Amino acid sequence: MISQFSRYLDSDEFVVTCEIGPPKGTNTEPMEHHIDLLRDRVHAINVTDHQGSVMRLSSIAGALAVKEREAEPILQMTCRDRNRLALQADLLFAHSRGLSNVLCLTGDAVVVGDHAEAKDVFDLDSVQLLELIETMESGRDAAGGKLNGGVQFCRGAVVTPGADPLEPQLIKYEMKVEAGAEFFQTQAVFDLDSFSSFMDKVRQYEVKVLAGILVLTSYRMARFVHNNLPGIRVPEPLLQEMKAAPKGEGLSTGMNIAARTIAALREKGMCDGVHVMAINAEEAVPDILDAAGL
Repeated sequence: MISQFSRYLDSDEFVVTCEIGPPKGTNTEPMEHHIDLLRDRVHAINVTDHQGSVMRLSSIAGALAVKEREAEPILQMTCRDRNRLALQADLLFAHSRGLSNVLCLTGDAVVVGDHAEAKDVFDLDSVQLLELIETMESGRDAAGGKLNGGVQFCRGAVVTPGADPLEPQLIKYEMKVEAGAEFFQTQAVFDLDSFSSFMDKVRQYEVKVLAGILVLTSYRMARFVHNNLPGIRVPEPLLQEMKAAPKGEGLSTGMNIAARTIAALREKGMCDGVHVMAINAEEAVPDILDAAGL
């Protein structure tokens, strides 16, 4: 079962993905609205898995909603909440329901979320999850038992191109490629010179790289991202641009920055596409893509 997203990756198209978060509850109408808004504008829609360690509707439920609304889902799967038994069970279920794209993540620690008393699992990490999927695709489970019906997924992973030092990220990148990653979605990219240097180092690997585009909504958010998210640097000119935004225009300024960044990445041929992260601002994505010429 070769996914449609795999076909996009194999083409010469500039691939565009975005992400949505399932609701904290059973009201799926806002999520479904965002799917309808985005399905004809992007090649695939990521569904986050308890993003920021905040409890939400399961990512599988969200991915099924994406599929049911005739869009291409990418199921995010973290190792934080499941041991290898649960991971395999969810992968079997996902495949049995036609979900064929998986982004493999280790996951944020529970302590940063809304259930700090919960226990982290981390039986596997993202590299081992990629390897587990490869094992399952061979028709075996993690214990070597034969599967009555195998799986096939387009496997993705993440990387932080702005990490300092970068070397550990490059080592992990190579490990993920060797474990079967077919595409990477990066953490937020603002510094194009730094990103270009990173791409020079990873172009030797035949996998597709989608640059992460985080939509800033305010100067306060820009400063928080710059100061608190490891490996993400917002250059001073962009910080000042966000600071100078008139009251009530922080989002529109952030949208302009995102659109310019996407257009520059595409024009310069730096990467194979972009992954747009518009947290609580999904409505802005179509206008950003229009402004970027997509």
